[in-house]
Amino acid sequence: MQRDNRRLKLLTRRAALVAGGQVLLLATLAGRLYYLQIVEADKYATLADENRINLRLLAPPRGRIVDRFGVPLAANRQNYRVSLIADQVADVDATLDAVASLIPLSGSDRRRVMREIKSKHSFVPVALRENLSWDEMARIEVNAPELAGISIEQGLTRDYPLGDMASHVIGYVAAVAEKDLTGDPILELPDFRIGKNGAEKQHDLDLRGNAGTSQVEVNAFGRVVREISRDEGSPGQEIALSLDAEIQQFAAQRCIAEGSVACVVMDAPTGEVLAMVSTPGYDPAAFSAGLTSAMWNELLRDPLNPLSNKAISGTYAPGSTFKPMVALAALEFGISPETRVTCPGHFQLGDSVWHCWRKQGHGTLDMRGGIKNSCDVYFYEMARRLGIDRFAAMAKRFGLGATLGIDMPGEKAGLIPTRDWKLATFGIPWQPGENISCGIGQSYITTTPLQLATMVARLVTGKGIVPRLTRDAGIMKPDQVLAEPVFAAMGVAQKDINIVLDGMYAVVNEPGGTAYAARIKEPTMAMGGKSGTSQVRHITQAEHERGVLKAKQVPWLERDHALFVSFAPVGAPRYVCAVVVEHGGESAGGGSAVAAPICADILVEVQKRDPGRRVPGGQVADRVSTRS
Repeated sequence: MQRDNRRLKLLTRRAALVAGGQVLLLATLAGRLYYLQIVEADKYATLADENRINLRLLAPPRGRIVDRFGVPLAANRQNYRVSLIADQVADVDATLDAVASLIPLSGSDRRRVMREIKSKHSFVPVALRENLSWDEMARIEVNAPELAGISIEQGLTRDYPLGDMASHVIGYVAAVAEKDLTGDPILELPDFRIGKNGAEKQHDLDLRGNAGTSQVEVNAFGRVVREISRDEGSPGQEIALSLDAEIQQFAAQRCIAEGSVACVVMDAPTGEVLAMVSTPGYDPAAFSAGLTSAMWNELLRDPLNPLSNKAISGTYAPGSTFKPMVALAALEFGISPETRVTCPGHFQLGDSVWHCWRKQGHGTLDMRGGIKNSCDVYFYEMARRLGIDRFAAMAKRFGLGATLGIDMPGEKAGLIPTRDWKLATFGIPWQPGENISCGIGQSYITTTPLQLATMVARLVTGKGIVPRLTRDAGIMKPDQVLAEPVFAAMGVAQKDINIVLDGMYAVVNEPGGTAYAARIKEPTMAMGGKSGTSQVRHITQAEHERGVLKAKQVPWLERDHALFVSFAPVGAPRYVCAVVVEHGGESAGGGSAVAAPICADILVEVQKRDPGRRVPGGQVADRVSTRS
């Protein structure tokens, strides 16, 4: 009996322990459930929503770039692309194979995709192909259920209406490179493009806009079920340039026929650039879509250097277009414009001999005759009397030898040498003979086409004009009169400027002037100017004695450059144009024969588009001779 009682008590204790354990377990489970469902309810609801709802960034529409009248120079058009999200794909290579069976996918595309997958977050879409045709897009969509992590997205791609005719000044956009990443998540979007050159680069931050967001519901496989909400963000700003699209197009077409050419057209009193051309150009849309290796290598190998904006980064010896600076320096130094110099066809200093472009010489000339005939001997003598520092100082006042600060990336300074510069650079003193070559814009002197245009703008206005490409006032009306910015006076005597401008008038409009054949015959549109032919190789004394070879007899890269600077109309100068034709010079008169006709045609077109001949306050009609 006692044994049975002991067994019963033991069983009761065990049952109590088991029951107590069960109660404790149930209490723990209930407590945990209470904690998860009540205390942490908001947290886990949020986590569930984060698995179900994705927040995606939306690239904002890039702002347009327009000309002075609102004509689009860079805009956006619709684009279909196929993208891949790496963390939704089990086997990336297999997925790429599947996509390649539906649409063309090159080896370079695949390598790029693999690089981007490694460099970006796995949840960020990576573009496989852009600019899909309708048929290509449809093939992907039909097979979408079998292509996990693959989606078709609709976006915008950059469009350039003028194509290669404005490629250097407008620039282009391209995919974000690793070096461009700043931590901003918008830069990792597959369709996002940033400005890489020209105005696209200069105004990139303003053109980008602010990113939008899209909240989408996804299923367990990561596919979008529905869009819950969408905020488009704000588009980029519209940028108005000073360019005139019609003048830009006309100037580009005129220059393309001559090969490698740089041209700048300016409204002189305001400094606004109406056209900036560098030929040959390139297709800026190709950079937005993505250049192939073959296309990139072809651009790099082209001897005409289509990737360079020669208007602001091409540096050339100005040749005789530099002579007005020497003339102004001589006048300021006190040399009379009536001072006469005899040109026998050569100039001797010590044992060295320099030749005039006209082998038989020009006879005896004053300053006006020296400019009109572009007599080298006349300017050799002026340079000898002045010394480099005096005419270098004048050249720098007129914008040569330093960057002008135009709102465009890539501007180069060129070079105006001085005695101190040579000593600091080479450690040897300046030699008297070096004045001679510099006096006709050769030797160490280099300038850009933009600087030459600015030099003429400062000549015809007497003010320190600064060139610009962006219109602060935005789009203008066709009949709107331009408001003049305030520029400081040049500090050069107006009578001296008038003498030089009168000589430049004679260059074009009087028989015997070096550019008389290129004159504008309509008197109200007549231009003045100065030609130049700059050597790219040294011509030896022996070559001079046996006769310098014609341009067609030497390799293209050894031919002289042809230059011309001009202004119009001569009675009240408003517009200036500078043209450099690379290796376009003949043995004599290259600038007049090749570059001057380009300036004449462009200036006629510019004036036709301004029939009112708007001339701002402060008439300059008396500054230039109006003799016929």
